Amino acid sequence: MGRMDPDDRRQQILDRAQTLFRERPYESVSNTEIAAAAGVSRGLLNHYFGTKRELYLAAVADLLSVPPVPVPEYVKGASVRDRVCESVNGWLELLERNQETWLTALSTQGDPELEAIVDAARERVVDHIIEVVGLGPVSRTHPEVRGMLRGFSGMAEATSAEWLRRGRLTRHQAHVFLEETLVKLLEEIIPQVLD
Repeated sequence: MGRMDPDDRRQQILDRAQTLFRERPYESVSNTEIAAAAGVSRGLLNHYFGTKRELYLAAVADLLSVPPVPVPEYVKGASVRDRVCESVNGWLELLERNQETWLTALSTQGDPELEAIVDAARERVVDHIIEVVGLGPVSRTHPEVRGMLRGFSGMAEATSAEWLRRGRLTRHQAHVFLEETLVKLLEEIIPQVLD
């Protein structure tokens, strides 16, 4: 078996780290365990990522760099509700698969590096919503559209915590709440604010 490309090796380590961080809290996962799961020495793991914290930040950044709403860009003729429903479902599915990492990422207060990663991901979520519902031209001339969608994004994060952390909502309830709120925001509130 030939040597693995450095980028592939790095991704392999990252994938194994994400799996472990998904299964258990950050504090209970060691670099030795991550190295063993990835089939590399601890020295190689440290070569690629330095400390456990640097590896964790890379794992969170990699997780959050995946478009959280895996649906195509705005498609003429598709209803806003259809696109929103599929988007919300994809986002909830991603969170369910990665809930430990997601919930830890939401607890970023006092951690500027993690806050920066999460904030960049929030901006990408807003960009993706704008794409999915076809609001690109409007959002470029009306920054308040982005502001309202960032507000929705914050509400969606709080809703995910109520579902995944506190168990006050089921996945179905979270989906209905987010879908109905986003549809109302897009079809009624944004047009009213822009009048």
